[in-house]
Amino acid sequence: MSNEAISSASAAGRHVGVIVVGAGQAGLSVSYYLKQAGIDHLVFEKHTMTHTWRTQRWDAFCLVTPNWQCALPGYPYRGNDPHGFMVKGEIVAYLDGFIATLEAPVLEHTEVRRVKRGADGIYAVDTSRGEFTADHVVVASGGYHTPIVPRMAERLPASIAQVQSSEYRNPQALPEGRVLVVGSGQSGAQIAEDLHLAGREVVLAVGDAPRCARFYRGRDVVDWLADMRYYDMPVEQHPLREGVRDNTNHYVTGRDGGRDIDLRRFAAEGMELYGRLEDLRAGQLSFRPNLAEVLDAADATYNSINASIDRHIAKLGLDAPPGVPYEPLWRPVRERDTLDLAASGITSIVWCIGFTPNFGWLDAPVFNGRGYPAHARGVTPQPGLYFVGLPWLHTWGSGRFSGIARDASYIVDAIVAARASADSMTAGMAA
Repeated sequence: MSNEAISSASAAGRHVGVIVVGAGQAGLSVSYYLKQAGIDHLVFEKHTMTHTWRTQRWDAFCLVTPNWQCALPGYPYRGNDPHGFMVKGEIVAYLDGFIATLEAPVLEHTEVRRVKRGADGIYAVDTSRGEFTADHVVVASGGYHTPIVPRMAERLPASIAQVQSSEYRNPQALPEGRVLVVGSGQSGAQIAEDLHLAGREVVLAVGDAPRCARFYRGRDVVDWLADMRYYDMPVEQHPLREGVRDNTNHYVTGRDGGRDIDLRRFAAEGMELYGRLEDLRAGQLSFRPNLAEVLDAADATYNSINASIDRHIAKLGLDAPPGVPYEPLWRPVRERDTLDLAASGITSIVWCIGFTPNFGWLDAPVFNGRGYPAHARGVTPQPGLYFVGLPWLHTWGSGRFSGIARDASYIVDAIVAARASADSMTAGMAA
């Protein structure tokens, strides 16, 4: 719904039952269930409803999970390629379709500047449109806010172009010359591939991200893991418990119908691989000599996931093509731990080392030392305050299209229960 359509509802001082901060897929999903429950609410969005997907993804971006996992509430994927991978424009179109059917009460271009719960239990919400109050606040702004760029970036020559992964668009947008990609999570590995396929000379500083196969034993690995109920495993049942929230996602791609990303193959084709980038001193880039270690660890995860699929197939006696463990097709002959920046020919750097959360506008005693909120399935210790859309909020699917509906429904159920309890208490006091 446009700002104009709800302009009368945006006057400063308005009180609503629920304020949702963020109108991405998570916040809109919460709005879907709030509308079903008949709860008055507003959704505040700093930019526009599809801003991140339109402006913070590179041109060749595509989903890494198959289309059938796009299951926003009341709006499942209805296309003719459920096992394909939507590209950037198709993702935006899918979201636009969801937005059109939902007609959520969204105020776009509305920045939330401060949220604080008063002594009366009411939340005061200061925005660029004025002051609002609410009984409940749902934070649906995600957890990827501030790009991580190391301080060494300040010491790089001005002649070297620097962009963060959310700013990268395509190989042609970077100056001619070699490109240093720092980080090998999903974004780093896929951007390195994008540059490599375009014929650019790439230097990749590899991190400790794991990897997984795209297809194994005749099916997409995601299909196997879904059958194995892995996407339904709650965080408290994961072997790492809440520690899994710190894990980097496995690198793989849905590009061109989907395939593995094998950094060893890139190296065999001419990409230059190093270990983790550590520092820049006296014109020398220094790297941790751990390239062989991190490549081996990524492959071990790859083979471990496939082995779990093997056990699943054997246990159920399923008919599937045979599978074989991955064997490295390239190994570093020696660990190179320095690179002379001037002699390297590097003219641009793409930083792909993640983001940190920024909830500085939220005045609530629910955050740990790293700025991450304490919660149980999105419900915080502070009454009336909730989170949704965070990675591993409840399951692996929590930060993806596949798990948003379940999480949003749970949060709205918690709000409904809290409202019923408050009404009961009020009625009891009146009696």
